Amino acid sequence: MPQMTPAGARVVDPILSTVAQGYQNAELVFPALFPFVPVGQRGGRIIQFGREDFRLYNTARAPGAATKRIDIGYSGASFALTDYSLEGKVPFELMQEANAVPGIDLGRVAVMKVQNVIQLGNEINAATIATTAGSYQAANKTTLAGTSQWSDQTSGVSNPSKDIQTAVEAVRAAVGKRANTVVLGPKVWAALKTHPLIVDRIKYTGRDSITLDMLANLWDVKRVVVGDAIYEDAAGALQDVWGKFVVVAYTDISGVNDAGLPSYGYTYRLSGYPSVEVPYQDRNAKSWIYPVTDSLAPVAASINAGYLISAAVA
Repeated sequence: MPQMTPAGARVVDPILSTVAQGYQNAELVFPALFPFVPVGQRGGRIIQFGREDFRLYNTARAPGAATKRIDIGYSGASFALTDYSLEGKVPFELMQEANAVPGIDLGRVAVMKVQNVIQLGNEINAATIATTAGSYQAANKTTLAGTSQWSDQTSGVSNPSKDIQTAVEAVRAAVGKRANTVVLGPKVWAALKTHPLIVDRIKYTGRDSITLDMLANLWDVKRVVVGDAIYEDAAGALQDVWGKFVVVAYTDISGVNDAGLPSYGYTYRLSGYPSVEVPYQDRNAKSWIYPVTDSLAPVAASINAGYLISAAVA
């Protein structure tokens, strides 16, 4: 009898796998910079983009002339997806009948809790890539200090909108596309809501408070998001994942999920994942167990399509 393969041994719950694949924690913003794209294998080469991938080409062709050709991206650094596996536990005590499989609602809760943990890890990995100043060329990064920081709201020196427009122009100059996405650390967002220059620009809108949509309109970008996620460090202290950074980038917002489209970054995810196996009973723990597995990794496809503002607030 032939040996059973891992694929053959795996029994997947199609309903809960669909739940896991469609779930996204609203507090996590990494897909704004690193949208998901499916890949067929756990390792390979990142499709990276140079300036030629953002250019406009003259496609006119004279009769009998050769047709022009262009290359789409190029094979860059290698990538390796990381497998993340975690099990959600539903105690028998939460069920009306201890010998019955929990209903889809309890299973959904277990799966979502596991997905929160796995995706928080990916949020941290993505933020590490996006906020590492050494990855950016000199023209695509800045560090604010003193009165230039957006938390200084009395000296009249700091100017958030001017800094953002500098970033948008730097991205356009580097790749020929205007930045369409701004990611703010939570303390940065708190400072912007009371910054006198921002307040002055929106005071005639009739709104009592500044919204992210207002900032997007003011800065002429498609979206502004706030990375509110926190994590517990080794000392037990809670830390902001996105710190005091601002990332301005051109990212693929088409929803096509194609790694061949130029973009600041992508989250490569193995096709068909995440997957949820059929739940099983753990009699010792008196619980139903929901195993969830995901396989993914954030990658920088065109770091020059981004601009990093460090220490935006004190």
